[in-house]
Amino acid sequence: MATFFLCMIYAAFISLGLPDSLLGAAWPAMQPALGVPLDSAGVLSMIVAGGTVVASLSADRMLHRFGTGRVTLVSVTMTACALLGYALAPGFWWLALAAVPMGLGAGAVDAGLNNFVALHYEARHMSWLHCFWGVGATLGPVILSLFLGGKHGWRGGYGAVCAIQFCLVAVLAVTLPMWDRYEDRAALRAEAAAAKQAGKKQSTLNIPGVKGALATFFFYCAIEAAAGLWGASYLVEARGLSAEAAARGVSLYFLGITLGRFLSGFASMRMKSAALIRLGQLVSAGGAVLLMLPLPAGFGVAAMAVLGLGFAPVYPSMIHETPYRFGAERSQAVIGLQMACAYVGTTFVPALFGVLAARLGIGLLPAFLLAGVAGMLLCAERVRTLCGR
Repeated sequence: MATFFLCMIYAAFISLGLPDSLLGAAWPAMQPALGVPLDSAGVLSMIVAGGTVVASLSADRMLHRFGTGRVTLVSVTMTACALLGYALAPGFWWLALAAVPMGLGAGAVDAGLNNFVALHYEARHMSWLHCFWGVGATLGPVILSLFLGGKHGWRGGYGAVCAIQFCLVAVLAVTLPMWDRYEDRAALRAEAAAAKQAGKKQSTLNIPGVKGALATFFFYCAIEAAAGLWGASYLVEARGLSAEAAARGVSLYFLGITLGRFLSGFASMRMKSAALIRLGQLVSAGGAVLLMLPLPAGFGVAAMAVLGLGFAPVYPSMIHETPYRFGAERSQAVIGLQMACAYVGTTFVPALFGVLAARLGIGLLPAFLLAGVAGMLLCAERVRTLCGR
């Protein structure tokens, strides 16, 4: 039974990844079909990420009241309905409306599952579970590419992913009672009350290292989202690839994240999380430099894969360190804040780059990513110094 439960959590992480990579991969085909400017993708991304910020900030209260299982079920249902809205959207503003439940659903389930795994599983499981997020993120563009050249186009791709999400909803609904065996809701409420009382003595933001951790998550998700959203457009406009080839290039980016997290699970048995975080940041910096160099188009695709490989260990390692750095009783509150800051970066930074790209050119992307990696590295090292691990 415990193995089946873990498999279900793996499936939930796949569901988190599936929608995340679709918009960037589909946008070169969506933009002319909808008749909107290039930077309109940034608007959709901003709405989705804004919803995740709201959901992440309220996740601590919702999860202590309803439990991780119920919040996950409702969140995945919202995401599935949003994908259906994308597939049937008659115009851009319908997409904007569907982006609201997309963001709310993603934020709540992200904060809840990450804290649950950080508290109940070892570091290798955190890396492998986020590897399965990468499986979903990799499969998204692959599924989409199967439809782009056909009758239904990008709408067919969104519809196929929507069907997969509704299958997961059915599984979560049937297995909902299993969560109660792992979580005592009365204990969760008591823990929330204790944390609230402790909060009167010390604000979460005043815990040493928390602000640096929030900044690290801001930089990480900002540049990860920017690369995923604008990578295909960069490969098409700056490197001259077709939309289908660029979608496969973005798929390799998410495949790099997936493979990197699979390997990180094994590496975490011998390396400390801080070392994994630093190594990943240095590799991602190398990927940004490779993307910047005036090399043949194939190197641009390879650079996207290297970027993903470097990003791989940063997010799960930072999440898993949270209870150890800041205390288990504060972990859900801190992770909620981390998710919120991460999605603030996802909300504004890709949209900001869209504005810059529309005026200065999409070729600015590699330098933009390299600057973000530098900021992330400095903040992560500051947290390690303050927390001693």
